Amino acid sequence: MNALPLQEVHVSGDGSHFQVIAVGALFSELSRVKKQQTVFAPLMEYIADNRIHAVSIKTYTPEEWERDRKLNGF
Repeated sequence: MNALPLQEVHVSGDGSHFQVIAVGALFSELSRVKKQQTVFAPLMEYIADNRIHAVSIKTYTPEEWERDRKLNGF
């Protein structure tokens, strides 16, 4: 959250496997791959030393999140 200008972040997981939902206006102009890379970048040190073994990332603009969050149960 501190590394990116995000409006919201939701993280769930079991200690080494995590699911991340990131919401920010910065995603509006990025491709799907760039969105994933943007969120992965600040996590790389944790992935490299195996504190994070697996991560699933979903990215939304604030408008997409407003529309889709009901489907995700938030």
